[in-house]
Amino acid sequence: MRRTPVFAAAFTVALAVTAPVAEAAPAQHGHAQRVCSAAPAGFAACNAWIDTDAVPAAAAAMPSGLGPADLLSAYNLGTLAGSAGAGRTIAIVDAYDAPTAFADVNVYRAQYGIPALASCTPSSVDASTTPCFAKADQSGGTTYPRKDGGWAQEISLDLDMTSAICPKCNILLVEATTPSMANLGTAVNTAVGLGAEVVSNSYGGSEYSGETTDESQYFNHPGVAVTVSSGDSGYGVEFPAASRYVTAVGGTSLTKASNTRGWSETAWSGAGSGCSAYVAKPSWQSDSGCGKRTVADVSAVADPATGVAVYDSTAYQGRSGWMVFGGTSVAAPLVGGVYALGGVSGVTGANTVYSHTSSLYDVSGGSNGSCGGGYLCTAVTGYDGPTGLGTPNGAAAF
Repeated sequence: MRRTPVFAAAFTVALAVTAPVAEAAPAQHGHAQRVCSAAPAGFAACNAWIDTDAVPAAAAAMPSGLGPADLLSAYNLGTLAGSAGAGRTIAIVDAYDAPTAFADVNVYRAQYGIPALASCTPSSVDASTTPCFAKADQSGGTTYPRKDGGWAQEISLDLDMTSAICPKCNILLVEATTPSMANLGTAVNTAVGLGAEVVSNSYGGSEYSGETTDESQYFNHPGVAVTVSSGDSGYGVEFPAASRYVTAVGGTSLTKASNTRGWSETAWSGAGSGCSAYVAKPSWQSDSGCGKRTVADVSAVADPATGVAVYDSTAYQGRSGWMVFGGTSVAAPLVGGVYALGGVSGVTGANTVYSHTSSLYDVSGGSNGSCGGGYLCTAVTGYDGPTGLGTPNGAAAF
Protein backbone atom coordinates (compact mmCIF):
# COMPACT_ATOMS: atom_id res chain seq x y z
CA MET A 1 0.00 0.00 0.00
CA ARG A 2 1.59 3.26 -1.13
CA ARG A 3 1.64 6.14 1.32
CA THR A 4 2.28 9.82 0.83
CA PRO A 5 5.74 10.78 2.15
CA VAL A 6 5.95 13.36 4.92
CA PHE A 7 9.17 15.35 4.83
CA ALA A 8 10.31 17.35 7.82
CA ALA A 9 11.41 20.88 7.11
CA ALA A 10 13.70 21.19 10.10
CA PHE A 11 15.71 19.16 12.53
CA THR A 12 15.81 20.08 16.16
CA VAL A 13 19.49 19.37 16.79
CA ALA A 14 22.08 21.72 15.33
CA LEU A 15 24.13 19.63 12.92
CA ALA A 16 27.76 20.20 12.09
CA VAL A 17 29.13 18.29 9.10
CA THR A 18 31.96 16.78 11.09
CA ALA A 19 33.95 13.68 10.27
CA PRO A 20 33.02 10.81 12.61
CA VAL A 21 35.60 9.90 15.20
CA ALA A 22 37.11 6.45 15.62
CA GLU A 23 35.94 4.14 18.38
CA ALA A 24 37.75 1.23 19.97
CA ALA A 25 35.88 -2.01 20.52
CA PRO A 26 34.48 -2.35 24.04
CA ALA A 27 36.08 -5.15 26.02
CA GLN A 28 32.91 -7.22 26.03
CA HIS A 29 33.05 -7.62 22.24
CA GLY A 30 36.20 -9.77 22.29
CA HIS A 31 37.65 -10.33 18.83
CA ALA A 32 35.31 -8.00 17.00
CA GLN A 33 35.52 -4.58 15.44
CA ARG A 34 32.93 -1.90 14.86
CA VAL A 35 32.12 -1.46 11.18
CA CYS A 36 31.15 2.23 11.36
CA SER A 37 32.95 5.00 13.23
CA ALA A 38 31.33 6.48 16.31
CA ALA A 39 28.90 9.28 15.57
CA PRO A 40 29.13 12.92 16.70
CA ALA A 41 26.06 14.65 18.12
CA GLY A 42 23.14 14.70 15.71
CA PHE A 43 24.45 11.75 13.72
CA ALA A 44 24.07 7.98 13.96
CA ALA A 45 26.50 5.10 13.64
CA CYS A 46 25.60 1.75 12.18
CA ASN A 47 25.40 -1.02 14.78
CA ALA A 48 27.25 -3.79 12.93
CA TRP A 49 30.32 -5.55 14.33
CA ILE A 50 32.58 -7.86 12.33
CA ASP A 51 34.15 -10.97 13.83
CA THR A 52 37.84 -10.33 13.19
CA ASP A 53 38.74 -13.97 13.94
CA ALA A 54 36.70 -15.16 10.94
CA VAL A 55 38.87 -15.01 7.81
CA PRO A 56 36.97 -13.51 4.83
CA ALA A 57 36.26 -16.06 2.10
CA ALA A 58 35.60 -15.76 -1.62
CA ALA A 59 32.14 -16.12 -3.14
CA ALA A 60 32.67 -19.79 -4.00
CA ALA A 61 33.76 -20.74 -0.48
CA MET A 62 31.61 -22.25 2.25
CA PRO A 63 30.64 -19.41 4.63
CA SER A 64 31.24 -19.42 8.36
CA GLY A 65 28.55 -18.11 10.69
CA LEU A 66 24.87 -18.84 11.08
CA GLY A 67 22.92 -19.20 7.84
CA PRO A 68 19.21 -18.95 7.02
CA ALA A 69 18.41 -22.54 8.07
CA ASP A 70 19.96 -21.89 11.48
CA LEU A 71 18.01 -18.67 12.01
CA LEU A 72 14.70 -20.13 10.84
CA SER A 73 15.21 -23.13 13.11
CA ALA A 74 16.20 -21.03 16.12
CA TYR A 75 13.14 -18.81 15.83
CA ASN A 76 10.59 -21.41 14.67
CA LEU A 77 10.02 -19.73 11.32
CA GLY A 78 10.80 -22.45 8.79
CA THR A 79 7.24 -23.17 7.66
CA LEU A 80 6.22 -19.51 7.53
CA ALA A 81 9.29 -18.46 5.57
CA GLY A 82 8.31 -20.85 2.81
CA SER A 83 4.73 -19.61 2.54
CA ALA A 84 4.34 -16.03 3.81
CA GLY A 85 5.55 -12.57 2.87
CA ALA A 86 4.83 -12.49 -0.86
CA GLY A 87 3.89 -9.00 -2.02
CA ARG A 88 5.11 -7.33 1.18
CA THR A 89 7.92 -4.81 1.07
CA ILE A 90 10.64 -4.48 3.70
CA ALA A 91 12.64 -1.27 3.52
CA ILE A 92 16.23 -1.09 4.70
CA VAL A 93 17.33 2.43 5.68
CA ASP A 94 21.04 3.12 5.91
CA ALA A 95 23.48 5.89 5.01
CA TYR A 96 25.69 6.30 1.94
CA ASP A 97 25.79 4.08 -1.15
CA ALA A 98 26.53 0.38 -1.45
CA PRO A 99 27.18 0.02 -5.20
CA THR A 100 27.32 -3.78 -5.13
CA ALA A 101 24.30 -4.31 -2.87
CA PHE A 102 21.99 -5.93 -5.44
CA ALA A 103 24.61 -8.33 -6.79
CA ASP A 104 25.83 -9.18 -3.29
CA VAL A 105 22.44 -10.06 -1.85
CA ASN A 106 21.84 -12.42 -4.75
CA VAL A 107 25.19 -14.13 -4.06
CA TYR A 108 23.92 -14.70 -0.52
CA ARG A 109 20.60 -16.02 -1.73
CA ALA A 110 22.21 -18.35 -4.28
CA GLN A 111 24.55 -19.79 -1.65
CA TYR A 112 21.60 -20.88 0.47
CA GLY A 113 19.21 -21.91 -2.30
CA ILE A 114 16.98 -18.83 -2.04
CA PRO A 115 15.61 -17.66 -5.43
CA ALA A 116 17.26 -14.50 -6.71
CA LEU A 117 15.61 -11.12 -6.36
CA ALA A 118 14.51 -9.52 -9.60
CA SER A 119 15.30 -5.87 -10.26
CA CYS A 120 12.49 -3.34 -9.90
CA THR A 121 12.13 0.42 -9.50
CA PRO A 122 11.31 2.29 -6.28
CA SER A 123 7.93 3.26 -7.75
CA SER A 124 7.03 -0.33 -8.63
CA VAL A 125 8.49 -2.34 -5.75
CA ASP A 126 5.32 -2.25 -3.67
CA ALA A 127 3.23 -3.64 -6.54
CA SER A 128 5.49 -6.61 -7.28
CA THR A 129 4.26 -10.09 -6.40
CA THR A 130 7.59 -11.59 -7.46
CA PRO A 131 10.37 -10.87 -4.93
CA CYS A 132 12.34 -7.91 -6.24
CA PHE A 133 14.96 -5.38 -5.18
CA ALA A 134 14.84 -1.61 -5.61
CA LYS A 135 17.21 1.12 -4.49
CA ALA A 136 16.42 4.78 -3.88
CA ASP A 137 18.10 7.85 -2.51
CA GLN A 138 16.54 9.54 0.52
CA SER A 139 14.15 11.51 -1.72
CA GLY A 140 12.97 8.43 -3.62
CA GLY A 141 15.12 9.07 -6.70
CA THR A 142 18.29 7.52 -8.09
CA THR A 143 20.87 10.19 -7.25
CA TYR A 144 22.70 7.96 -4.82
CA PRO A 145 25.11 9.31 -2.19
CA ARG A 146 28.82 8.63 -2.14
CA LYS A 147 30.12 5.15 -1.45
CA ASP A 148 31.19 4.19 2.07
CA GLY A 149 32.73 0.78 2.69
CA GLY A 150 31.64 0.49 6.33
CA TRP A 151 28.02 1.34 5.65
CA ALA A 152 28.15 -0.94 2.58
CA GLN A 153 28.93 -3.84 4.91
CA GLU A 154 26.03 -2.76 7.12
CA ILE A 155 23.73 -2.69 4.09
CA SER A 156 24.77 -6.18 3.01
CA LEU A 157 24.16 -7.45 6.53
CA ASP A 158 20.66 -5.96 6.53
CA LEU A 159 19.76 -7.27 3.08
CA ASP A 160 21.03 -10.75 3.88
CA MET A 161 19.10 -11.00 7.15
CA THR A 162 15.93 -9.82 5.40
CA SER A 163 16.46 -12.46 2.71
CA ALA A 164 17.09 -15.17 5.31
CA ILE A 165 13.90 -14.55 7.26
CA CYS A 166 11.46 -13.45 4.53
CA PRO A 167 12.71 -14.80 1.18
CA LYS A 168 9.41 -13.98 -0.56
CA CYS A 169 9.45 -10.31 0.48
CA ASN A 170 10.36 -7.41 -1.77
CA ILE A 171 13.30 -5.37 -0.53
CA LEU A 172 13.62 -1.59 -0.86
CA LEU A 173 16.98 -0.06 0.04
CA VAL A 174 16.79 3.66 0.85
CA GLU A 175 20.17 5.35 1.18
CA ALA A 176 20.47 8.55 3.21
CA THR A 177 22.91 11.18 1.98
CA THR A 178 24.76 11.18 5.32
CA PRO A 179 24.14 9.47 8.67
CA SER A 180 22.61 12.60 10.20
CA MET A 181 19.39 11.88 12.05
CA ALA A 182 17.64 14.32 9.73
CA ASN A 183 18.73 12.51 6.57
CA LEU A 184 18.10 9.04 7.99
CA GLY A 185 14.68 10.16 9.22
CA THR A 186 13.85 11.58 5.79
CA ALA A 187 14.82 8.22 4.29
CA VAL A 188 12.39 6.48 6.67
CA ASN A 189 9.58 8.78 5.53
CA THR A 190 10.47 8.07 1.91
CA ALA A 191 10.44 4.31 2.50
CA VAL A 192 6.95 4.51 3.98
CA GLY A 193 5.80 6.76 1.15
CA LEU A 194 7.00 4.17 -1.36
CA GLY A 195 4.83 1.53 0.27
CA ALA A 196 7.03 -0.33 2.72
CA GLU A 197 5.08 -2.27 5.34
CA VAL A 198 8.25 -2.79 7.41
CA VAL A 199 11.18 -0.37 7.81
CA SER A 200 14.38 -1.68 9.42
CA ASN A 201 16.93 0.71 10.94
CA SER A 202 20.27 -0.67 12.14
CA TYR A 203 21.78 2.50 13.54
CA GLY A 204 21.62 4.84 16.51
CA GLY A 205 23.17 7.77 18.32
CA SER A 206 23.12 9.46 21.69
CA GLU A 207 19.80 10.69 23.07
CA TYR A 208 19.12 14.44 22.88
CA SER A 209 16.44 16.81 24.14
CA GLY A 210 14.80 17.30 20.73
CA GLU A 211 14.24 13.63 20.01
CA THR A 212 10.58 13.75 21.06
CA THR A 213 9.92 16.17 18.22
CA ASP A 214 12.00 14.17 15.76
CA GLU A 215 10.37 10.85 16.61
CA SER A 216 7.02 12.35 15.61
CA GLN A 217 8.42 13.77 12.36
CA TYR A 218 10.25 10.67 11.22
CA PHE A 219 9.07 7.50 12.98
CA ASN A 220 5.35 7.92 13.68
CA HIS A 221 3.85 5.64 11.02
CA PRO A 222 0.85 3.69 12.39
CA GLY A 223 0.36 0.44 10.52
CA VAL A 224 4.03 0.20 9.57
CA ALA A 225 6.42 -1.92 11.62
CA VAL A 226 9.54 0.18 12.27
CA THR A 227 12.37 -1.83 13.84
CA VAL A 228 15.48 -0.20 15.35
CA SER A 229 18.60 -1.80 16.79
CA SER A 230 19.08 -1.00 20.47
CA GLY A 231 22.82 -0.27 20.29
CA ASP A 232 26.07 -2.16 20.76
CA SER A 233 27.91 -0.43 23.60
CA GLY A 234 26.22 -2.23 26.47
CA TYR A 235 23.92 -0.65 29.05
CA GLY A 236 22.67 2.72 27.84
CA VAL A 237 19.96 4.09 25.54
CA GLU A 238 20.23 5.21 21.94
CA PHE A 239 17.84 7.08 19.66
CA PRO A 240 15.83 6.18 17.58
CA ALA A 241 15.52 2.95 19.59
CA ALA A 242 14.07 5.12 22.39
CA SER A 243 11.17 6.26 20.21
CA ARG A 244 7.72 5.11 21.34
CA TYR A 245 6.81 4.61 17.65
CA VAL A 246 9.31 1.81 16.97
CA THR A 247 10.15 -1.71 18.05
CA ALA A 248 13.51 -1.50 19.83
CA VAL A 249 15.43 -4.71 19.18
CA GLY A 250 18.03 -5.90 21.68
CA GLY A 251 20.58 -8.67 21.33
CA THR A 252 21.37 -12.20 22.43
CA SER A 253 24.08 -14.83 22.21
CA LEU A 254 22.55 -17.77 20.31
CA THR A 255 24.02 -21.28 20.51
CA LYS A 256 22.87 -24.76 19.58
CA ALA A 257 21.67 -26.87 22.50
CA SER A 258 20.37 -30.35 23.30
CA ASN A 259 17.04 -29.03 24.66
CA THR A 260 13.65 -29.37 22.98
CA ARG A 261 14.06 -26.12 21.07
CA GLY A 262 17.54 -27.07 19.90
CA TRP A 263 18.94 -23.62 20.78
CA SER A 264 19.69 -21.53 23.86
CA GLU A 265 20.02 -17.78 24.32
CA THR A 266 21.39 -15.38 26.88
CA ALA A 267 21.63 -11.60 26.85
CA TRP A 268 24.52 -10.33 24.74
CA SER A 269 26.86 -8.16 26.78
CA GLY A 270 26.97 -5.49 24.08
CA ALA A 271 23.23 -4.96 23.62
CA GLY A 272 21.89 -1.50 24.40
CA SER A 273 19.16 -1.09 27.03
CA GLY A 274 17.88 1.22 29.71
CA CYS A 275 15.46 4.01 30.53
CA SER A 276 15.05 6.89 28.09
CA ALA A 277 15.88 10.35 29.38
CA TYR A 278 13.21 12.08 27.30
CA VAL A 279 10.56 9.84 25.70
CA ALA A 280 7.33 9.12 27.59
CA LYS A 281 6.42 5.52 28.35
CA PRO A 282 4.08 4.07 25.68
CA SER A 283 0.66 2.86 26.80
CA TRP A 284 1.56 -0.72 25.92
CA GLN A 285 4.67 -0.82 28.15
CA SER A 286 4.14 -1.41 31.86
CA ASP A 287 7.46 -2.17 33.61
CA SER A 288 7.70 -0.32 36.91
CA GLY A 289 11.42 0.44 37.19
CA CYS A 290 11.49 3.12 34.50
CA GLY A 291 9.06 6.04 34.37
CA LYS A 292 9.76 6.72 30.70
CA ARG A 293 10.30 4.58 27.58
CA THR A 294 12.25 1.41 28.33
CA VAL A 295 14.58 -0.20 25.78
CA ALA A 296 14.37 -2.93 24.42
CA ASP A 297 11.08 -4.55 23.36
CA VAL A 298 12.24 -7.84 21.81
CA SER A 299 15.60 -9.25 20.75
CA ALA A 300 17.45 -11.68 18.49
CA VAL A 301 20.98 -12.91 17.90
CA ALA A 302 23.59 -10.14 17.98
CA ASP A 303 26.78 -11.52 19.55
CA PRO A 304 29.62 -11.47 16.97
CA ALA A 305 30.95 -14.64 18.61
CA THR A 306 27.72 -16.42 17.58
CA GLY A 307 27.34 -14.30 14.47
CA VAL A 308 25.80 -14.65 11.04
CA ALA A 309 27.25 -15.20 7.58
CA VAL A 310 27.15 -12.15 5.29
CA TYR A 311 28.42 -11.58 1.75
CA ASP A 312 29.76 -8.18 0.70
CA SER A 313 32.14 -7.46 -2.20
CA THR A 314 32.71 -3.74 -1.56
CA ALA A 315 36.12 -4.02 0.06
CA TYR A 316 36.56 -2.18 3.36
CA GLN A 317 39.61 -2.27 5.62
CA GLY A 318 41.00 -5.08 3.47
CA ARG A 319 37.97 -7.32 3.91
CA SER A 320 35.42 -8.51 1.36
CA GLY A 321 33.58 -11.70 0.46
CA TRP A 322 32.03 -13.94 3.09
CA MET A 323 32.35 -12.54 6.61
CA VAL A 324 30.78 -13.07 10.03
CA PHE A 325 28.85 -10.20 11.62
CA GLY A 326 27.13 -9.44 14.88
CA GLY A 327 25.66 -6.41 16.60
CA THR A 328 22.04 -5.46 17.06
CA SER A 329 22.26 -4.62 13.36
CA VAL A 330 21.64 -8.34 12.89
CA ALA A 331 18.63 -8.35 15.18
CA ALA A 332 16.72 -5.36 13.74
CA PRO A 333 16.30 -6.66 10.15
CA LEU A 334 15.77 -10.17 11.46
CA VAL A 335 12.81 -8.99 13.54
CA GLY A 336 11.68 -6.83 10.61
CA GLY A 337 11.47 -10.00 8.54
CA VAL A 338 9.40 -11.68 11.25
CA TYR A 339 6.95 -8.76 11.19
CA ALA A 340 6.56 -9.26 7.44
CA LEU A 341 5.90 -12.97 7.90
CA GLY A 342 3.34 -12.21 10.61
CA GLY A 343 1.36 -9.79 8.47
CA VAL A 344 2.01 -6.42 10.19
CA SER A 345 -1.56 -6.15 11.44
CA GLY A 346 -2.53 -3.38 13.87
CA VAL A 347 1.04 -2.35 14.58
CA THR A 348 1.67 0.87 16.47
CA GLY A 349 5.18 0.83 17.83
CA ALA A 350 5.71 -2.50 19.59
CA ASN A 351 2.14 -2.89 20.84
CA THR A 352 1.44 -6.31 19.34
CA VAL A 353 4.38 -8.09 20.96
CA TYR A 354 3.28 -6.93 24.41
CA SER A 355 -0.09 -8.58 23.77
CA HIS A 356 1.39 -11.90 22.65
CA THR A 357 4.19 -12.70 25.06
CA SER A 358 3.42 -16.44 24.92
CA SER A 359 4.63 -16.40 21.30
CA LEU A 360 8.15 -15.38 22.33
CA TYR A 361 11.08 -17.27 23.79
CA ASP A 362 11.82 -15.72 27.16
CA VAL A 363 15.54 -15.07 27.70
CA SER A 364 17.00 -15.15 31.19
CA GLY A 365 20.67 -15.00 32.03
CA GLY A 366 23.40 -12.62 31.01
CA SER A 367 23.96 -8.91 31.51
CA ASN A 368 25.07 -5.90 29.48
CA GLY A 369 26.52 -3.73 32.24
CA SER A 370 25.98 -2.33 35.70
CA CYS A 371 22.65 -0.89 36.85
CA GLY A 372 22.56 -2.12 40.42
CA GLY A 373 21.70 -5.66 39.40
CA GLY A 374 18.23 -4.72 38.15
CA TYR A 375 16.28 -5.86 35.11
CA LEU A 376 17.30 -2.84 33.02
CA CYS A 377 20.72 -4.41 32.43
CA THR A 378 20.22 -8.05 33.45
CA ALA A 379 18.19 -10.71 31.64
CA VAL A 380 15.57 -12.12 34.00
CA THR A 381 12.43 -14.19 33.69
CA GLY A 382 9.84 -12.01 31.98
CA TYR A 383 10.62 -8.53 30.70
CA ASP A 384 14.12 -7.08 30.89
CA GLY A 385 16.12 -4.36 29.16
CA PRO A 386 18.75 -6.26 27.14
CA THR A 387 16.34 -8.81 25.63
CA GLY A 388 12.93 -7.18 26.09
CA LEU A 389 10.09 -9.67 26.18
CA GLY A 390 12.21 -12.29 24.44
CA THR A 391 12.96 -13.56 20.95
CA PRO A 392 10.61 -14.73 18.15
CA ASN A 393 8.91 -18.10 18.54
CA GLY A 394 7.15 -18.08 15.20
CA ALA A 395 5.51 -14.86 14.06
CA ALA A 396 2.27 -14.80 16.06
CA ALA A 397 3.50 -11.93 18.25
CA PHE A 398 4.24 -9.77 15.23
